[in-house]
Amino acid sequence: MRDVLDELDRWWRAGEPVGMATVVATWRSAPRQAGATMLVGPDGAAVGSVSGGCVEGAVYELTRQVTATGRPALQRYGVTDDDAFAVGLTCGGLLDVYIERVDPAGFAEFAEVAASIRAGAPVAVVTCVSAGESDPAGRLGRRLVVWPDRTAGSLGTDRLDAAATDDSRGLLATGRTGTLGYGYHGQRRGDDLLLFVAAYAAPPRMIVFGAIDFAAALARIGAFLGYRVTVCDARPVFATSRRLPDAHEVVVDWPHRYLRAEAEAGRLDGRTVVCVLTHDPKFDVPVLEVALRLPLGYVGAMGSRRTHGDRVARLRAAGLSPEELGRLSSPLGLDLGARTPEETAVSIAAEVVAGRWGGTGSPLSALSGRIHHEAPAADEAAPVG
Repeated sequence: MRDVLDELDRWWRAGEPVGMATVVATWRSAPRQAGATMLVGPDGAAVGSVSGGCVEGAVYELTRQVTATGRPALQRYGVTDDDAFAVGLTCGGLLDVYIERVDPAGFAEFAEVAASIRAGAPVAVVTCVSAGESDPAGRLGRRLVVWPDRTAGSLGTDRLDAAATDDSRGLLATGRTGTLGYGYHGQRRGDDLLLFVAAYAAPPRMIVFGAIDFAAALARIGAFLGYRVTVCDARPVFATSRRLPDAHEVVVDWPHRYLRAEAEAGRLDGRTVVCVLTHDPKFDVPVLEVALRLPLGYVGAMGSRRTHGDRVARLRAAGLSPEELGRLSSPLGLDLGARTPEETAVSIAAEVVAGRWGGTGSPLSALSGRIHHEAPAADEAAPVG
Protein backbone atom coordinates (compact mmCIF):
# COMPACT_ATOMS: atom_id res chain seq x y z
CA MET A 1 0.00 0.00 0.00
CA ARG A 2 2.72 2.49 0.93
CA ASP A 3 4.68 1.83 -2.30
CA VAL A 4 1.54 2.45 -4.38
CA LEU A 5 0.74 5.63 -2.42
CA ASP A 6 4.28 6.99 -2.75
CA GLU A 7 4.42 6.38 -6.51
CA LEU A 8 0.97 7.84 -7.12
CA ASP A 9 1.88 10.89 -5.04
CA ARG A 10 5.10 11.39 -6.99
CA TRP A 11 3.38 11.24 -10.37
CA TRP A 12 0.41 13.34 -9.20
CA ARG A 13 2.72 16.12 -7.94
CA ALA A 14 4.51 16.06 -11.28
CA GLY A 15 1.18 16.62 -13.01
CA GLU A 16 1.42 13.36 -14.97
CA PRO A 17 -1.65 11.17 -15.62
CA VAL A 18 -1.59 7.74 -14.00
CA GLY A 19 -3.80 4.74 -14.69
CA MET A 20 -5.17 3.14 -11.52
CA ALA A 21 -6.90 -0.24 -11.37
CA THR A 22 -8.67 -1.12 -8.10
CA VAL A 23 -10.42 -4.30 -7.01
CA VAL A 24 -13.89 -3.15 -5.90
CA ALA A 25 -15.63 -6.51 -5.30
CA THR A 26 -14.70 -10.19 -5.07
CA TRP A 27 -16.49 -13.53 -4.97
CA ARG A 28 -15.44 -17.02 -3.95
CA SER A 29 -11.68 -17.58 -3.80
CA ALA A 30 -10.47 -14.40 -5.51
CA PRO A 31 -6.75 -13.89 -4.77
CA ARG A 32 -6.92 -10.27 -3.58
CA GLN A 33 -9.37 -8.34 -1.43
CA ALA A 34 -11.35 -5.23 -2.33
CA GLY A 35 -9.02 -2.25 -2.30
CA ALA A 36 -6.05 -4.00 -3.92
CA THR A 37 -4.56 -1.56 -6.45
CA MET A 38 -2.25 -1.53 -9.43
CA LEU A 39 -0.88 1.62 -11.03
CA VAL A 40 0.36 2.09 -14.57
CA GLY A 41 2.64 5.11 -14.64
CA PRO A 42 3.26 7.57 -17.47
CA ASP A 43 6.44 5.64 -18.29
CA GLY A 44 4.52 2.36 -18.53
CA ALA A 45 5.79 1.06 -15.18
CA ALA A 46 3.39 -1.15 -13.20
CA VAL A 47 3.21 -0.80 -9.42
CA GLY A 48 1.10 -3.00 -7.16
CA SER A 49 -1.20 -5.90 -8.02
CA VAL A 50 -4.89 -6.69 -8.35
CA SER A 51 -4.70 -10.49 -8.59
CA GLY A 52 -1.23 -11.71 -7.73
CA GLY A 53 -0.49 -12.33 -11.41
CA CYS A 54 -3.63 -14.07 -12.75
CA VAL A 55 -5.06 -11.16 -14.76
CA GLU A 56 -2.35 -8.52 -14.46
CA GLY A 57 -1.57 -8.51 -18.18
CA ALA A 58 -5.16 -7.91 -19.25
CA VAL A 59 -5.67 -5.26 -16.56
CA TYR A 60 -2.43 -3.55 -17.58
CA GLU A 61 -3.56 -3.18 -21.21
CA LEU A 62 -7.00 -1.91 -20.28
CA THR A 63 -5.48 0.54 -17.79
CA ARG A 64 -3.27 2.00 -20.52
CA GLN A 65 -6.35 2.48 -22.72
CA VAL A 66 -8.27 4.21 -19.92
CA THR A 67 -5.31 6.49 -19.21
CA ALA A 68 -5.22 7.53 -22.85
CA THR A 69 -8.96 8.13 -23.24
CA GLY A 70 -9.85 9.28 -19.72
CA ARG A 71 -13.00 7.13 -19.78
CA PRO A 72 -13.30 4.90 -16.66
CA ALA A 73 -14.14 1.22 -16.98
CA LEU A 74 -15.50 -1.49 -14.68
CA GLN A 75 -14.37 -4.94 -15.78
CA ARG A 76 -15.14 -8.38 -14.33
CA TYR A 77 -12.54 -11.14 -14.43
CA GLY A 78 -13.09 -14.80 -13.65
CA VAL A 79 -13.50 -18.30 -14.99
CA THR A 80 -16.84 -17.43 -16.57
CA ASP A 81 -15.19 -15.01 -19.02
CA ASP A 82 -15.23 -16.05 -22.69
CA ASP A 83 -11.46 -15.70 -22.67
CA ALA A 84 -11.04 -17.38 -19.29
CA PHE A 85 -8.09 -19.42 -20.51
CA ALA A 86 -6.24 -16.23 -21.42
CA VAL A 87 -7.12 -13.92 -18.53
CA GLY A 88 -9.29 -15.92 -16.13
CA LEU A 89 -8.56 -16.55 -12.46
CA THR A 90 -7.10 -20.00 -12.04
CA CYS A 91 -8.33 -20.01 -8.41
CA GLY A 92 -11.94 -20.07 -9.59
CA GLY A 93 -12.85 -16.72 -8.09
CA LEU A 94 -14.38 -13.59 -9.55
CA LEU A 95 -13.32 -9.99 -9.13
CA ASP A 96 -14.51 -6.63 -10.39
CA VAL A 97 -11.80 -4.13 -11.24
CA TYR A 98 -12.48 -0.42 -11.65
CA ILE A 99 -9.98 1.42 -13.84
CA GLU A 100 -9.58 5.19 -13.94
CA ARG A 101 -7.14 7.95 -14.81
CA VAL A 102 -5.78 9.95 -11.89
CA ASP A 103 -4.30 13.42 -12.35
CA PRO A 104 -4.45 16.78 -10.53
CA ALA A 105 -7.29 18.04 -12.70
CA GLY A 106 -9.54 15.06 -11.95
CA PHE A 107 -8.54 14.38 -8.35
CA ALA A 108 -7.67 17.72 -6.76
CA GLU A 109 -8.17 16.33 -3.24
CA PHE A 110 -5.52 13.62 -3.56
CA ALA A 111 -2.80 15.55 -1.68
CA GLU A 112 -5.10 15.87 1.36
CA VAL A 113 -6.03 12.20 1.13
CA ALA A 114 -2.39 11.13 0.97
CA ALA A 115 -1.51 13.34 3.93
CA SER A 116 -4.34 11.82 6.00
CA ILE A 117 -3.27 8.26 5.16
CA ARG A 118 0.35 8.96 6.10
CA ALA A 119 -0.72 10.59 9.36
CA GLY A 120 -2.94 7.64 10.25
CA ALA A 121 -6.01 9.88 10.19
CA PRO A 122 -9.21 8.17 8.96
CA VAL A 123 -10.36 9.12 5.47
CA ALA A 124 -12.56 7.46 2.85
CA VAL A 125 -12.56 8.02 -0.91
CA VAL A 126 -15.99 7.35 -2.43
CA THR A 127 -16.02 6.82 -6.19
CA CYS A 128 -18.96 6.18 -8.52
CA VAL A 129 -17.77 3.07 -10.39
CA SER A 130 -21.00 2.22 -12.23
CA ALA A 131 -23.85 4.52 -13.24
CA GLY A 132 -25.68 2.83 -16.11
CA GLU A 133 -26.26 4.26 -19.55
CA SER A 134 -29.29 6.28 -18.45
CA ASP A 135 -27.54 8.26 -15.70
CA PRO A 136 -28.95 11.77 -16.13
CA ALA A 137 -26.02 13.48 -14.44
CA GLY A 138 -22.98 11.66 -15.83
CA ARG A 139 -21.77 10.58 -12.40
CA LEU A 140 -19.44 7.77 -13.43
CA GLY A 141 -16.00 8.57 -12.02
CA ARG A 142 -17.15 11.33 -9.66
CA ARG A 143 -15.55 11.31 -6.19
CA LEU A 144 -16.46 12.35 -2.68
CA VAL A 145 -13.76 12.41 0.01
CA VAL A 146 -15.08 11.79 3.52
CA TRP A 147 -13.36 12.55 6.82
CA PRO A 148 -15.05 12.11 10.24
CA ASP A 149 -15.77 15.84 10.41
CA ARG A 150 -15.87 17.13 6.82
CA THR A 151 -16.10 16.24 3.13
CA ALA A 152 -14.65 17.41 -0.18
CA GLY A 153 -15.82 16.89 -3.75
CA SER A 154 -19.26 15.72 -4.82
CA LEU A 155 -21.03 12.76 -6.41
CA GLY A 156 -23.42 15.08 -8.21
CA THR A 157 -26.35 15.88 -5.90
CA ASP A 158 -26.70 17.00 -2.29
CA ARG A 159 -29.01 14.09 -1.41
CA LEU A 160 -26.60 11.49 -2.79
CA ASP A 161 -23.68 13.20 -1.06
CA ALA A 162 -25.52 13.17 2.26
CA ALA A 163 -26.48 9.48 2.03
CA ALA A 164 -23.02 8.43 0.88
CA THR A 165 -21.35 10.49 3.60
CA ASP A 166 -23.42 8.85 6.35
CA ASP A 167 -22.89 5.33 5.05
CA SER A 168 -19.21 5.84 4.27
CA ARG A 169 -18.57 7.08 7.80
CA GLY A 170 -20.13 3.86 9.02
CA LEU A 171 -17.64 1.86 6.94
CA LEU A 172 -14.80 4.16 7.95
CA ALA A 173 -15.58 3.77 11.64
CA THR A 174 -14.97 0.03 11.32
CA GLY A 175 -12.09 0.25 8.84
CA ARG A 176 -14.07 -1.49 6.10
CA THR A 177 -13.72 -1.06 2.34
CA GLY A 178 -16.68 -2.02 0.14
CA THR A 179 -19.45 -1.01 -2.24
CA LEU A 180 -22.74 0.84 -1.71
CA GLY A 181 -25.75 0.98 -4.04
CA TYR A 182 -28.13 3.91 -4.52
CA GLY A 183 -30.81 5.20 -6.82
CA TYR A 184 -30.03 8.11 -9.12
CA HIS A 185 -31.41 10.54 -6.53
CA GLY A 186 -29.65 9.02 -3.53
CA GLN A 187 -32.31 6.47 -2.55
CA ARG A 188 -30.72 3.76 -0.41
CA ARG A 189 -32.96 1.06 -1.88
CA GLY A 190 -31.83 1.81 -5.41
CA ASP A 191 -29.16 0.10 -7.46
CA ASP A 192 -28.72 2.52 -10.34
CA LEU A 193 -25.42 3.79 -8.96
CA LEU A 194 -22.61 1.67 -7.51
CA LEU A 195 -20.19 3.50 -5.24
CA PHE A 196 -16.88 2.09 -4.08
CA VAL A 197 -15.74 3.23 -0.64
CA ALA A 198 -11.99 2.92 -0.06
CA ALA A 199 -11.69 3.30 3.71
CA TYR A 200 -8.26 4.12 5.10
CA ALA A 201 -8.41 3.46 8.82
CA ALA A 202 -7.23 0.69 11.06
CA PRO A 203 -10.19 -1.27 12.44
CA PRO A 204 -11.19 -0.33 15.99
CA ARG A 205 -10.31 -2.68 18.83
CA MET A 206 -12.57 -4.67 21.10
CA ILE A 207 -10.81 -6.01 24.19
CA VAL A 208 -12.71 -8.61 26.18
CA PHE A 209 -11.48 -9.55 29.64
CA GLY A 210 -12.56 -12.97 30.90
CA ALA A 211 -12.28 -16.06 28.67
CA ILE A 212 -15.77 -17.42 29.33
CA ASP A 213 -18.52 -18.66 26.99
CA PHE A 214 -19.97 -15.13 26.80
CA ALA A 215 -16.55 -13.92 25.59
CA ALA A 216 -16.57 -16.46 22.75
CA ALA A 217 -19.97 -15.20 21.58
CA LEU A 218 -18.93 -11.55 21.95
CA ALA A 219 -15.71 -12.17 20.00
CA ARG A 220 -17.79 -13.62 17.18
CA ILE A 221 -20.15 -10.65 16.89
CA GLY A 222 -17.33 -8.15 17.51
CA ALA A 223 -15.38 -9.55 14.56
CA PHE A 224 -18.56 -9.49 12.46
CA LEU A 225 -18.97 -5.78 13.25
CA GLY A 226 -15.43 -5.06 12.05
CA TYR A 227 -13.56 -4.89 15.35
CA ARG A 228 -10.15 -6.41 15.92
CA VAL A 229 -10.97 -8.58 18.92
CA THR A 230 -8.57 -9.46 21.73
CA VAL A 231 -9.58 -11.73 24.59
CA CYS A 232 -7.38 -11.50 27.69
CA ASP A 233 -7.45 -13.67 30.80
CA ALA A 234 -4.83 -14.44 33.44
CA ARG A 235 -5.83 -18.12 33.47
CA PRO A 236 -4.02 -20.05 30.70
CA VAL A 237 -6.33 -23.05 30.97
CA PHE A 238 -9.23 -20.86 29.73
CA ALA A 239 -7.43 -18.36 27.48
CA THR A 240 -6.90 -20.57 24.42
CA SER A 241 -7.56 -20.06 20.73
CA ARG A 242 -9.42 -23.36 20.68
CA ARG A 243 -12.01 -22.00 23.10
CA LEU A 244 -12.08 -18.59 21.40
CA PRO A 245 -11.76 -19.29 17.66
CA ASP A 246 -13.23 -15.97 16.50
CA ALA A 247 -10.86 -13.75 18.49
CA HIS A 248 -8.03 -12.25 16.46
CA GLU A 249 -5.71 -12.79 19.40
CA VAL A 250 -5.89 -14.46 22.80
CA VAL A 251 -3.61 -13.10 25.52
CA VAL A 252 -2.66 -14.69 28.82
CA ASP A 253 -1.97 -11.82 31.23
CA TRP A 254 -3.46 -9.97 34.16
CA PRO A 255 -6.14 -7.72 32.65
CA HIS A 256 -5.04 -4.45 34.27
CA ARG A 257 -1.40 -5.03 33.37
CA TYR A 258 -2.25 -5.81 29.74
CA LEU A 259 -4.55 -2.80 29.32
CA ARG A 260 -2.05 -0.41 30.89
CA ALA A 261 0.72 -1.69 28.59
CA GLU A 262 -1.51 -1.28 25.50
CA ALA A 263 -2.35 2.30 26.52
CA GLU A 264 1.29 3.18 27.13
CA ALA A 265 2.18 1.74 23.71
CA GLY A 266 -0.44 3.96 22.03
CA ARG A 267 -2.46 0.99 20.75
CA LEU A 268 -5.79 2.22 22.15
CA ASP A 269 -7.92 5.11 20.92
CA GLY A 270 -11.30 6.74 21.27
CA ARG A 271 -12.97 3.91 19.33
CA THR A 272 -11.66 1.15 21.59
CA VAL A 273 -14.30 -1.01 23.29
CA VAL A 274 -13.49 -2.71 26.60
CA CYS A 275 -15.82 -5.38 28.00
CA VAL A 276 -15.07 -6.87 31.41
CA LEU A 277 -16.71 -10.28 31.86
CA THR A 278 -14.55 -11.70 34.63
CA HIS A 279 -17.07 -11.66 37.53
CA ASP A 280 -14.15 -11.54 39.98
CA PRO A 281 -13.19 -8.38 41.92
CA LYS A 282 -9.50 -9.23 41.89
CA PHE A 283 -9.60 -9.06 38.08
CA ASP A 284 -12.35 -6.62 37.17
CA VAL A 285 -11.76 -3.83 39.70
CA PRO A 286 -8.06 -3.25 38.80
CA VAL A 287 -8.74 -3.32 35.04
CA LEU A 288 -11.74 -0.99 35.36
CA GLU A 289 -9.61 1.36 37.43
CA VAL A 290 -7.28 1.61 34.42
CA ALA A 291 -9.97 1.65 31.72
CA LEU A 292 -12.17 4.35 33.25
CA ARG A 293 -9.24 6.77 33.39
CA LEU A 294 -8.66 6.41 29.63
CA PRO A 295 -10.67 8.20 26.90
CA LEU A 296 -12.02 4.99 25.38
CA GLY A 297 -15.14 4.56 23.27
CA TYR A 298 -16.95 2.18 25.61
CA VAL A 299 -16.26 0.48 28.94
CA GLY A 300 -18.74 -2.09 30.18
CA ALA A 301 -18.77 -4.75 32.88
CA MET A 302 -20.95 -7.81 33.35
CA GLY A 303 -22.63 -8.70 36.61
CA SER A 304 -25.75 -8.43 38.72
CA ARG A 305 -26.91 -5.14 40.20
CA ARG A 306 -25.56 -6.29 43.55
CA THR A 307 -22.20 -7.00 41.93
CA HIS A 308 -22.33 -3.59 40.27
CA GLY A 309 -22.95 -1.86 43.59
CA ASP A 310 -20.04 -3.63 45.22
CA ARG A 311 -17.81 -2.89 42.21
CA VAL A 312 -18.64 0.82 42.24
CA ALA A 313 -17.92 1.02 45.97
CA ARG A 314 -14.50 -0.56 45.42
CA LEU A 315 -13.73 1.77 42.50
CA ARG A 316 -14.79 4.80 44.49
CA ALA A 317 -12.51 3.68 47.33
CA ALA A 318 -9.71 3.40 44.75
CA GLY A 319 -10.11 7.11 44.04
CA LEU A 320 -12.17 7.22 40.86
CA SER A 321 -14.18 10.41 40.42
CA PRO A 322 -17.95 10.56 39.76
CA GLU A 323 -17.18 11.58 36.15
CA GLU A 324 -14.94 8.55 35.66
CA LEU A 325 -17.48 6.21 37.23
CA GLY A 326 -20.12 7.73 34.94
CA ARG A 327 -18.30 6.23 31.94
CA LEU A 328 -19.01 2.71 33.14
CA SER A 329 -21.84 0.74 31.53
CA SER A 330 -22.77 -1.80 34.16
CA PRO A 331 -24.55 -4.11 33.92
CA LEU A 332 -23.47 -3.86 30.28
CA GLY A 333 -25.81 -4.26 27.32
CA LEU A 334 -29.31 -3.15 26.36
CA ASP A 335 -32.49 -4.60 27.82
CA LEU A 336 -33.35 -7.21 25.19
CA GLY A 337 -34.34 -9.96 27.58
CA ALA A 338 -31.23 -11.90 26.54
CA ARG A 339 -30.60 -15.32 28.06
CA THR A 340 -27.97 -17.19 26.02
CA PRO A 341 -24.35 -16.09 25.46
CA GLU A 342 -25.22 -15.27 21.84
CA GLU A 343 -28.24 -13.17 22.80
CA THR A 344 -26.19 -11.43 25.47
CA ALA A 345 -23.51 -10.65 22.88
CA VAL A 346 -26.17 -9.03 20.67
CA SER A 347 -27.30 -6.97 23.68
CA ILE A 348 -23.76 -5.77 24.36
CA ALA A 349 -23.05 -5.06 20.69
CA ALA A 350 -26.29 -3.07 20.42
CA GLU A 351 -25.23 -0.83 23.29
CA VAL A 352 -21.79 -0.34 21.72
CA VAL A 353 -23.32 0.65 18.36
CA ALA A 354 -25.82 2.98 20.04
CA GLY A 355 -23.02 4.64 21.97
CA ARG A 356 -20.87 5.07 18.87
CA TRP A 357 -23.54 6.79 16.82
CA GLY A 358 -25.67 8.41 19.54
CA GLY A 359 -28.59 6.01 19.25
CA THR A 360 -31.23 5.69 21.97
CA GLY A 361 -31.82 1.95 21.83
CA SER A 362 -35.54 2.64 21.32
CA PRO A 363 -37.58 0.99 18.53
CA LEU A 364 -37.33 3.08 15.36
CA SER A 365 -41.09 2.73 14.96
CA ALA A 366 -41.52 4.75 18.17
CA LEU A 367 -39.31 7.61 17.00
CA SER A 368 -39.49 10.35 14.40
CA GLY A 369 -36.85 12.34 12.55
CA ARG A 370 -33.59 11.14 11.02
CA ILE A 371 -32.69 7.47 11.36
CA HIS A 372 -28.95 8.10 10.94
CA HIS A 373 -27.23 10.11 13.67
CA GLU A 374 -24.40 12.62 13.43
CA ALA A 375 -20.87 11.35 12.91
CA PRO A 376 -18.58 10.88 15.94
CA ALA A 377 -16.11 13.54 16.99
CA ALA A 378 -13.19 14.16 14.66
CA ASP A 379 -10.57 13.16 17.21
CA GLU A 380 -12.20 9.82 18.08
CA ALA A 381 -9.28 7.86 16.66
CA ALA A 382 -6.54 9.73 18.50
CA PRO A 383 -4.20 7.21 20.17
CA VAL A 384 -4.46 6.77 23.91
CA GLY A 385 -1.18 6.73 25.74
